[in-house]
Amino acid sequence: MECNGNSKESVGLDVLNYDLESEFSEFISTKAGVKGLVDSGIVKVPRFFLSSADVNYLEHTSSNGIENQVPVINLKGYEGKRRRTIVNEVLQASKTWGVFQIFNHDVPSAVMKSMLESVCGFHEQSNELKKDYYSHDSTRKVRYYATVQPARRTAFWKDTIACQFENMTEDFEALPLICREPMFDYVKHIVELKERLTKLLSEALGLECDHLELMECMEPRKVVGHYYPACPEPHLTLGTAEHTDPYFLTILLQGDIDGLQVLHQDQWIHVPPMEGALIVIIGDMLQLISNDLLRSAEHRVLANRKGPRLSAACFFYPNGRIKDRNHGPIEELLSDKNPALYKEITHAEYLKHHGVHGSCGSKALPHIKI
Repeated sequence: MECNGNSKESVGLDVLNYDLESEFSEFISTKAGVKGLVDSGIVKVPRFFLSSADVNYLEHTSSNGIENQVPVINLKGYEGKRRRTIVNEVLQASKTWGVFQIFNHDVPSAVMKSMLESVCGFHEQSNELKKDYYSHDSTRKVRYYATVQPARRTAFWKDTIACQFENMTEDFEALPLICREPMFDYVKHIVELKERLTKLLSEALGLECDHLELMECMEPRKVVGHYYPACPEPHLTLGTAEHTDPYFLTILLQGDIDGLQVLHQDQWIHVPPMEGALIVIIGDMLQLISNDLLRSAEHRVLANRKGPRLSAACFFYPNGRIKDRNHGPIEELLSDKNPALYKEITHAEYLKHHGVHGSCGSKALPHIKI
């Protein structure tokens, strides 16, 4: 699928009278994001949001029969008699889907609710209060932005508030006051959950329970709050393009409006909101170090006539102290019959690699296979 331009037949455009560069640049300059477009009263999706292919994104998805439900894992009793069962469920879900929902995870429902409310609160402020945070500079610790691909002059139906951090206590001080405390409290609980998940994943790989933790490859590094406004023509665009995460692990919270889909057996499968649940997504780097025993999940988010859709994601990857450390398949998983499939690479190098090869439905991992 191409990611720029659009089809005259599918959207009825007079291409000769259309200045993509001007319209795209004007959108960026407002610093109002997609919500600003919706607030202006638009009834049609601007052309720089459109795909060039004759694609109706609301078609060609699974009806989610029983055989096509994303795995759901109950973590209750993970330290007791059920641990072996839970480890096996984590292994099977991570091998076959690369994504699973969890409940009884000990993250309080009030904390999750407050997190989503703070995301909504930030994005629904007046533009005067939030425009100073608007930036497409990915090196900024805290920024708010519409999801765009400047080189292709395309955009997706989503606004985001993001915080990259090394030290939560210090770096979260840069967050807007409206979401500072709820985000801090939420991420604190998610980090505790991640510590339990790394033990389960280590055991799922047949390793000692502290193996992944000792590798220091899954540190909390980034939290984002996504806001997907209601879309007048949801069949013409996406909230998030299909992709895999270039990290080790993602823990995702979604609100009560659906839209998340995962690619499974060449079908797009809905991941319906489940009250109290969190979603665990295997990233490319975890697939790499597991030597393909685990798989990263290709996923996307549909646009929706209802809105706003809210979600929050925490991304786990190495901290800056070990940014130059190479990561390759774990030695204990290799043998003559199971040789290393990937070259060693630093996470920083992989992020750059993913930026080149891992957008618009392409996969980056195959490009670093031995």
